[in-house]
Amino acid sequence: MNNEEIVHELPENYEELKKAAGRSADWKARLAAVEELGRYNHKQIIDILTRLMNSDPVYTVQEAAYHKLVAFGEEVKVPSKNKAELFRGISKIVLRIKKSLPRDHSYEEFKEKLKKMRIDVYDAYEGEKGEQFDPWLRKLWMSDAK
Repeated sequence: MNNEEIVHELPENYEELKKAAGRSADWKARLAAVEELGRYNHKQIIDILTRLMNSDPVYTVQEAAYHKLVAFGEEVKVPSKNKAELFRGISKIVLRIKKSLPRDHSYEEFKEKLKKMRIDVYDAYEGEKGEQFDPWLRKLWMSDAK
């Protein structure tokens, strides 16, 4: 565990970390929460890490939670990286946002509106796609008629 000491009680800032672990629109906050929570081997924390490992939309968060659980000695399966779509109907979401913009809108205008209207979708795909996020989103934006 990178020479970190594992503590068997809840951290003083447990409630704050629990909230951060549940922020659907901020994968970086969830990842940071996993890193911090992973220093405390406690049932409530194991429950949070298990939930994130099993259901977080961003694989990086799932993987980090998995590694923390393994370090605690939990018997868990490696999360699957192969997912068809993080959100069902992503094409419909994109089309709905495009239709809410003027016909001659730019990609940047679309990207900003997506971020404002569906930060959960924006954040999850940004975290999952990494450097490929913009090319992927641009391709999705261009795929349907404006």
